Amino acid sequence: MDDTDLPVLIYATFPSIDEAKSVGGALVDARLAACVNVFPGMVSIYEWEGARETAEEVAMIIKTRKGLTKQVMAEVKRLHPYDLPALLVLPTAGGSAEYCAWIVQETQGT
Repeated sequence: MDDTDLPVLIYATFPSIDEAKSVGGALVDARLAACVNVFPGMVSIYEWEGARETAEEVAMIIKTRKGLTKQVMAEVKRLHPYDLPALLVLPTAGGSAEYCAWIVQETQGT
């Protein structure tokens, strides 16, 4: 397996499940992601522009390959309603050969 084909997970947050599903669907449709997982019901506590904030958010994990990381992040930023979306790339140590091959197969042609 080529280094660019190694699986990565990209963590992102969204203000609503509908927005997360919309962005996730766009990523899968564009073959930038093999799959996205959307986790509703998260509460985030953070500082923003000097004030403490608490917000209900939705977490998303985007399953893609290393070679698409920059494209995925650019597309999420383009579609995201936040000025500064949370985007973290989580490298993996691998996984089942069949599942990793499926991620590559589903993201071909990009």
